[in-house]
Amino acid sequence: MTDDYERSKERRRKIAESFTKKVGTRESLRIKAGSQKRQTLWFGLGMFGLIGWSVAIPTLIATALGVWIDSNYPSRFSWTLMLLVIGVAIGCMNAWYWVRKTGIRELDD
Repeated sequence: MTDDYERSKERRRKIAESFTKKVGTRESLRIKAGSQKRQTLWFGLGMFGLIGWSVAIPTLIATALGVWIDSNYPSRFSWTLMLLVIGVAIGCMNAWYWVRKTGIRELDD
């Protein structure tokens, strides 16, 4: 009986330490976020441009490749449309990568 009680007590102590550590980490992130200066308008415009170009460039390249394939190798399928969709998907993944990378970097600062 005493052995079960000691194991239970030790388990509760570990859970309490884990909870305290998590709360401390979140609180330090909130304090850090509050003390950082706010992003400027130029940062927002730059991010907007970065996201726009990271979607536009793969889309344009894939579409141009599709037009070239359609003009040189005619088929019953439209390579332009297929590669347009693929280019947009790659561009969206690229934009997601940049947004996520910027967000993680700001938390690490």
